[in-house]
Amino acid sequence: MTAPDTVTLAVDGRALEAAAGVTLAAALEGVGAGMRALRRSVAGEPRGVLCAMGVCFECRVTIDGQPHRRACMEIVREGMDVRTGETPGAWERDAEPPPRRAVDMLVCDVAVVGGGPAGIAAACRAAEADVRTVLLDEGAAPGGQIHRRLPGREPPPAARGWLVRLAQSGAKAVSGAAVFDAARAADGGWRLAAQTAGGALVVAARAIVLATGSRELFLPFPGWTLPGVYGAGGAQALWKSGASLAGRTAVVGGSGPLLLPVAASLAKAGVRIVAVVEQAATRELAAFALGLVRSPGRLREAIRYRRGFAPAPYRAGAWVAEARGHGRLEGVVIADARGGRSEVACDLAAVGWGLTPNTELARLLGCAVSDGGQGIAVSVDARQETSVAGVFCAGEACGVAGVEAAVAEGQIAGEAAAGSLERSWDLRRLTRARASARGFARRMRRTFRLRPELARLAREDTIVCRCEDATLGSIRSCAGAREAKLAVRSGMGPCQGRVCGPALSFLFGWDSDTVRTPIQPAPLGDLGLVAPGPEEEGLA
Repeated sequence: MTAPDTVTLAVDGRALEAAAGVTLAAALEGVGAGMRALRRSVAGEPRGVLCAMGVCFECRVTIDGQPHRRACMEIVREGMDVRTGETPGAWERDAEPPPRRAVDMLVCDVAVVGGGPAGIAAACRAAEADVRTVLLDEGAAPGGQIHRRLPGREPPPAARGWLVRLAQSGAKAVSGAAVFDAARAADGGWRLAAQTAGGALVVAARAIVLATGSRELFLPFPGWTLPGVYGAGGAQALWKSGASLAGRTAVVGGSGPLLLPVAASLAKAGVRIVAVVEQAATRELAAFALGLVRSPGRLREAIRYRRGFAPAPYRAGAWVAEARGHGRLEGVVIADARGGRSEVACDLAAVGWGLTPNTELARLLGCAVSDGGQGIAVSVDARQETSVAGVFCAGEACGVAGVEAAVAEGQIAGEAAAGSLERSWDLRRLTRARASARGFARRMRRTFRLRPELARLAREDTIVCRCEDATLGSIRSCAGAREAKLAVRSGMGPCQGRVCGPALSFLFGWDSDTVRTPIQPAPLGDLGLVAPGPEEEGLA
């Protein structure tokens, strides 16, 4: 018996047919659905999808009576009942508390957190070293954001070999597992607590490999909270999640090589690209492109992406300075380094200013971090071990450097966590690959460093903290991140500062002062699951 091609769900009492396997955010984003505003902010503003990766919590809806569900992380199913647009507080009054769910436990030698290229490589190497390995991934299927796909769909060619290897390695992969707490156990090992569809999961491990990746860097500008304004990677992720974007008109802007594949993906999805704007100067881009002659693979890839949106102009030294519209995006203002400004009509703006490492779990575990030039990153040694013994880190969490670095570092970290690194037959090759990829990343950061004009885009009334609707003016009066939390609740919302924190670092040089559990929202009844107890002695 084959699975149905479509499912029917109820959205605010209205029947909606959606393709089976797509995310709820993708289903609601369809032009026919016309529901790009999914909720109301604390000040009553309409909000829609921003990151499409579960980071920003802007797409929260009520599903089957349960509030605050992220539409981008939910796969549609037959009979799903969805409510959108409620004001804060209404969900809590109407919804009954969910019943207490079961707590499962897994015991392993190595626990890998994150199912992107680094995490998959680490899990493969650890399991192939004949140690019990568990891979925890928040996504619906392993692959991470770069290889994001719908459940049951074929992965891209670049990921197939590694996914086959993962399936054959003996590692246990748990998808849909969002780690929210971690701590040292009484026996000297580690405990991780995660939320899954079936309830809470506690994993006991001797060693941990953190492969938590990165997220988009968002900078505030007037109108950026309008539905229809997405992150650059967010728009691409939405399409990969099954959204029908055909017929829409888009401007892609921000900074970094990600803009090229995003524009190409949107064009492939049937979107009319009217402009791609890169804030880096023409001279810097030309020097970077010239350097790609030494990396013919990367050069061919860049040319292929550019051909994917060939009719659209690509402008350097320009950026999206403002989004305009009534209730949803209707156009953007593009500014340039010469002081020019022009308005372009569009109903989709994909704007991202690069990537920033996900370090929350590492910081919760006490791992040292440093500023590597593109956000705070986890510090590691040659074995990919952090400052905390038994905790390793690989990939973008160590600093954004691309797939090649992630795969090399994941393999090193997996073998080191398994205790087999000294016996690795290809350690020298992996070390060279890591050094080469990190060197290229340093050149890339120099090319795409953000210009100071971007710090002046936001006005005093521009919202910076999207969760709490805290404006630039209210935050500017504070002495630092801690005072901003206390005075205007900046960073205190569901995303826990993942969106506004890096923006405040760019605007004011502030860094988040603390990381506390839970690092992701979790039921109160599940807090404290990793606290060691006498019954856990000897489990690992």
